[in-house]
Amino acid sequence: MTETPTTAPHPSHGTPTAPRVTVRGEAHLEVDPEIARITITLTARGTDRRTTLDGLTHRNTTTLDLIKTYGDAVEKLETGTLAIRPELARHGRGERIRAYHGSIQLTAILGDFTVLGELVTRLADHDLTRIDGPWWALRPTSPHHAAARRQAVHEALQRAREYAEALDTRIDALLELSDTGALGTPTFATAPYGTAGLSRSAHTETATDPAPIDLEPVRQNVDAHVEAAFTLIPPNLG
Repeated sequence: MTETPTTAPHPSHGTPTAPRVTVRGEAHLEVDPEIARITITLTARGTDRRTTLDGLTHRNTTTLDLIKTYGDAVEKLETGTLAIRPELARHGRGERIRAYHGSIQLTAILGDFTVLGELVTRLADHDLTRIDGPWWALRPTSPHHAAARRQAVHEALQRAREYAEALDTRIDALLELSDTGALGTPTFATAPYGTAGLSRSAHTETATDPAPIDLEPVRQNVDAHVEAAFTLIPPNLG
């Protein structure tokens, strides 16, 4: 007679001698942002391609020079899409070009919010310049992310201890700890009274710089979720 081998319990299940408890730990923090991002879209228009490109190049150089005067307050400055496109005449035969339109997009990330309002208004005071933002965020290396993870782990441990206490026993060992992801991962959030769409036409001129706009940073949500499994010292259920 062949004896059927005994199958070891699946790791996801406990045993009478090593009962298992699985718990979740969550953390939610609301913190001040660390960086702000703005996008600057520069445009130019001319009757020929070269004039349009020269105008766009001049506007781009002027804008970059202004942003760079803020030194270390600007943590990152990047050039995005550059486009030159023809505008065809609506009437007449053939593909007659009426004008050329050019655009270039810049992205600036600032860590010093004390100069943000001033920079935004000075940029918006330039001809054919559009400002979008600010979008607020934490740095990827922000200590707030680690703080949320630690808090989630502590909550999972506390929950496991409470379940063990309800059975008049104690937790014995950690079997597994997994990061189940963060809901509401910090993203760039637009300020409710921000400068989305600030722009200045080519016909507006001022003798002095405009007064800085007052920008209120949007606080950021940081969430962490973990799942932990522990073994318990077998309780006396008698």
